[in-house]
Order: sequence, then C-alpha cells, then structure tokens
Amino acid sequence: MVVAYFDCFSGIAGDMILGALIDSGLDVSYLKKELRKLGISGYKIYTKEVKYNDVTGVDVTVEIEETHTHRNLSDINRIIEQSKLDNSIKKISKKIFYNLAKAESKVHNINIEEVHFHEVGAVDAIIDIVGSVIGIKKLKIKKIFCSPLPLGKGFVKCSHGILPIPAPATVELLKKIPVYSDDRKQELVTPTGAAIITTLTYQFGNMPLMKINKIGYGSGKIKSKYPNLLRIFLGELYLVKKKKR
Repeated sequence: MVVAYFDCFSGIAGDMILGALIDSGLDVSYLKKELRKLGISGYKIYTKEVKYNDVTGVDVTVEIEETHTHRNLSDINRIIEQSKLDNSIKKISKKIFYNLAKAESKVHNINIEEVHFHEVGAVDAIIDIVGSVIGIKKLKIKKIFCSPLPLGKGFVKCSHGILPIPAPATVELLKKIPVYSDDRKQELVTPTGAAIITTLTYQFGNMPLMKINKIGYGSGKIKSKYPNLLRIFLGELYLVKKKKR
C-alpha cells in the first residue's frame, strides 16, 4: 500500500501540492488530459523546475483568462458532477470544496450556499483541488500523513479586504490540527491548501515508520530566505512483526 507523508516545513498551498505530485511521478500530460474532463476552459497550466538553495522542485502556474467569476458551492458541484471524471475523484473533490465552503460560511456568518468563493472559487482553485485528487489517485496513494503546519503571520490582501495571517477560513479549517508559528511574516498555509490537506490526511504529526521509495518537491510563489517548498515522501509503512513466544 502506497502512503504519503507531507512535510510542510514551508506551509502548503494547492499549487505546491500539484508540483510535489508531479515531481513524485505524476505525468503532466496525463494531468492535463484528466482536467479537460471538467469541461471548463479559459486557463493554461505551465510547469517548470526551480531551485531553492540548490534543491530542485516543480513550480505549477495556472494562467487564467477569465476574470471576476464568482461561484458558489452549487456551481462548483455542478461542474464536478457533470464532468467525465472518475466517481471517486468527483466525491473527494466535492468533499474538499464542501469543507472549504463550510469554513467560509462560519467565519462570515452566512449560509453555506451564500458563500461566493471569489479567489478560491476561480478556475485556478478548481484546478488545484481536482488536480491534486487526480494526482493522488494516479500515484495510488492510499493513506496520507502530514507534519504539523506553520501558520506564518502578518496580513494578506484579498477580496474581503486586509485580513490577518493565517486567514480566518484557514484557521477554521485547522481546528484540532497541530500548528505552530515562527518568525516568518508570510501566508504559509492558504485556505485551499488547508482544505485539501485536512480533508485527505489520516494523521498529523511525525513521519510514521516507513520505507521511502520516492521524494517530490513542489514550489510555492513566496520569495524568502527559506526554501519555499513542499516535500512529499512516498513509500510503504513498516509493519513491526511481533515475536513469537
């Protein structure tokens, strides 16, 4: 059984997850072919290798042609349901978006169907979320473990105005999850990244006893003295055999 450990020393975002999965063996052509099953247009996906302190990772950029498109949960569910994607991918993708919408509705004190995702409901977030689920299925990852998450601090500008870091929706998603903060004044965990990892992770904490077969690095967009990378370890769990008495 293939398991994955997400080492989030520089946080996590949707594009970082996609980059790490590609670096772990997800074929970009396959990813693009599967994403075309969504039936949406107005975007292009670009990938390139980048280096942080001589560590190479994959940077994924989703270039959007459309602008000012706001979608609610029903709109996104309709896109996913009407797609030709595998049913398991549809189910998990919809669950991630539901958790994201639920967090947004809680922090803004509105009904879940009144949530207009703005940035996170745009095409790039749909690509990040559905693409991540496609990649996890293609790489046959059955169980995900994840490190504690660094939150960052400071402020970020978004459609709601200036918000504190971590963003309120991110904090809502990270309830009961091990987190920490250090001197980095940046948004290290995005709402999309938080929604994906909290929905899919089996257990947060230290890396389990495992045999590592592959390692992938996905790049973020933050410029920092720290390597802005997400590291994924793929392998198998070690099962400790009990000695016979």
